[in-house]
Amino acid sequence: MKKKIGLLVAMLVFVLSFTGCASSVSSDTEYNKDSLEQIAETVILSFAQMSDDVLQQFKDGSELEVNLTLMQGGLPADKDTFVGMIDAWQAALDECGAYEGHGDYKTETTKDGISLIVKADFADRDADITISFDEKSQLDSMTIDAHYSTAEILKKAGLNTLLGMGTVFVVLIFISFIISLFNYIPAIQAKFSKKKEDPELSSVEETPAEIVNEEELFDDLELVAVISAAIAAHEGTSTDGFVVRSIKRRKTNKWIS
Repeated sequence: MKKKIGLLVAMLVFVLSFTGCASSVSSDTEYNKDSLEQIAETVILSFAQMSDDVLQQFKDGSELEVNLTLMQGGLPADKDTFVGMIDAWQAALDECGAYEGHGDYKTETTKDGISLIVKADFADRDADITISFDEKSQLDSMTIDAHYSTAEILKKAGLNTLLGMGTVFVVLIFISFIISLFNYIPAIQAKFSKKKEDPELSSVEETPAEIVNEEELFDDLELVAVISAAIAAHEGTSTDGFVVRSIKRRKTNKWIS
């Protein structure tokens, strides 16, 4: 119920604003321009007279209710467009202060439609209000550009420069820190490689001794087999009855005289 009452009040404001503007419009051949100025005047005066609660009700209201209210108030716009205009107006109040008044409109024709530009006075700083219409004279958008003094522009530019340079320095310091860690990579890599190579080296060192033992054992068995075969051939008997004993080699090259 409260929302409906707020929207009805807003519709009444639209109607009164539109009627007041219509009474001051002279009847001439520039019908289209005058009609657009009436709509722009209705938007600005309505926003200036509405409280934040009423503006919030437009944001919270259903699309059907808001569109019906705008149509009854004589504003050719839908909810999304109108809510965007409300956001622009509230942002301008935060940046420029309370609205005080505005001057005459200037018209600019673009390929997408027509824009009305007016210089407005606010408590803290002036601003340019631009209300754009599409080719069908429907409200398209509203932008408010604040006027800053040279000192304010330089101050803002200096802050942006300091912020940008600070960000660059932080990034460079971080990159330098990452690069400094590269010196530890070879040492860590060598440490892990050494741990992996140690078992392989020990197995390689044990292999030659095993090969030598196998070769000596093979040579002894081969010698026994040859001797057994020779004795059996000489005596004409089988080698099954022979008992093989290990042969001990004497490591000497001296001749016995």
